[in-house]
Amino acid sequence: MAKREKGGFWVGVAAAIVYPLSGLLGRRKYLHSDRIPREGAALLVMNHISHLDPIYDAVFTHRNGRVPHFLAKHSLWNIPVAGRILRGTKQIPVYRGTSDAQQSLRAAHEALADGQVVVIYPEGTITKDPDAWPMNSRTGVARLALQHDGPVIPIARWGTVDIYDHYKKRFRPFPRKTVTYLVGEPIDLSEFRAREESLAVLREVTDLLMTNVKGLLSEVRGVAAPEGFYGPRKA
Repeated sequence: MAKREKGGFWVGVAAAIVYPLSGLLGRRKYLHSDRIPREGAALLVMNHISHLDPIYDAVFTHRNGRVPHFLAKHSLWNIPVAGRILRGTKQIPVYRGTSDAQQSLRAAHEALADGQVVVIYPEGTITKDPDAWPMNSRTGVARLALQHDGPVIPIARWGTVDIYDHYKKRFRPFPRKTVTYLVGEPIDLSEFRAREESLAVLREVTDLLMTNVKGLLSEVRGVAAPEGFYGPRKA
């Protein structure tokens, strides 16, 4: 097991909760996790298929020696115990549709500037694609990726939706499922960093990142991925 980055008291509290919970609900399988740097800033770009994802992703990141910093809905901070843990572990609240919306990206930028690991779900919520492939994503991930020099690493995770499927209201912890992670190579964005930032560039980078995630997910699932991305508003 990798030597872990020190996270302090509240990271220890969170680990004491999520490690047993994730182990109870499913087995974990990590492929190419050595691609996650053991020090320095990194942006982990992941697909989002179940409300269980952050639990498993926190354990995955921590087992690979790093303290994860998630962007998560600000309403979670209002839950008494969970909110205290989120504050204590320096997670990043997301304020959508408010004057504080840009504050979330600023906090993520600061975390990367401080050499931390930020975990982001560019889709913004669990995918609405009927077959659980990534859907159209927000361009905030591109802003983070382009404005920092740390590695941008695509990661696909599969298995959590088999345990809990929110849209089908189905919770099936038994028999225990396997949650598999496949970590991709860091994506070279030097070409885009040399260009002037624009909405077109941000969209191109976002789609590039998620195309890589989708390709990894196809490999994990053993089935061909569809072309493009699901757009729930157009369906």
